[in-house]
Amino acid sequence: MHTKEASACSGTEAREFIKYMSDLGYSGIIITDHFFNGNSCIPKDLPWEERVEKYCSGYEHALEEASSTNSDLVVMFGIEYNFHGDEFLLYGVDKKWLLDNPDILEKSRHEVYESVHNYGGIMIQAHPYRERGYLSEINLTPSVCDGVEAYNACNPDYQNSLGYQYAVEKNFRMSAGSDIHNPGQPDMGGMSFDHKINSIDEYVKAFMNNEGTPVFMRDISSNREFKEVSGDKALTVPTQGPTLEVIWH
Repeated sequence: MHTKEASACSGTEAREFIKYMSDLGYSGIIITDHFFNGNSCIPKDLPWEERVEKYCSGYEHALEEASSTNSDLVVMFGIEYNFHGDEFLLYGVDKKWLLDNPDILEKSRHEVYESVHNYGGIMIQAHPYRERGYLSEINLTPSVCDGVEAYNACNPDYQNSLGYQYAVEKNFRMSAGSDIHNPGQPDMGGMSFDHKINSIDEYVKAFMNNEGTPVFMRDISSNREFKEVSGDKALTVPTQGPTLEVIWH
């Protein structure tokens, strides 16, 4: 999920997502705004502390809205971190971790992975086989993955299926997400658990224990049923290969 507070690609303030996501049937959300090395709207000329405060404001506003409206929706913090077009979802880190690592943008994939792990967090590669006009290649780094986003609601089916097959071949844990920027997005995704997730630490623990099931919902205007990604042939069996060069690290 991306918010107007920190992601340049979103036109929706974080508070506006609380009732909307609850009405769609979600019990929790993870705010994963683009970090400073991605499609961020945070000015680059500010002091590090101020940049971090602005970056975290989307999550904090969503948290405040859920609390003030007595919503049961659990609001959690994450980061979408970009390297060279390959983006990773960082879970289990927080504002303190960002403030304590003002040199994080200078670190390599493996150095970021080590820092995240030392803090008790995880790294999941988002939409690994995504192709867009602004991307020149596909970068894959299996050694820094705790899992792969096998379904992204903003990806074409064949790109999701390539990500799914990548996860199968590497025996990775799989996640799914909506990548929502504004209400009204036709397709959605998420993770289904047999118990409610009450914090990002619980999410990390459950994910690492292989407890979650990637799910998706097509065309919310006429359907409100989540289905398992693994049961949909279009999302699991590639109909074509990637058109961009795949670079392995």
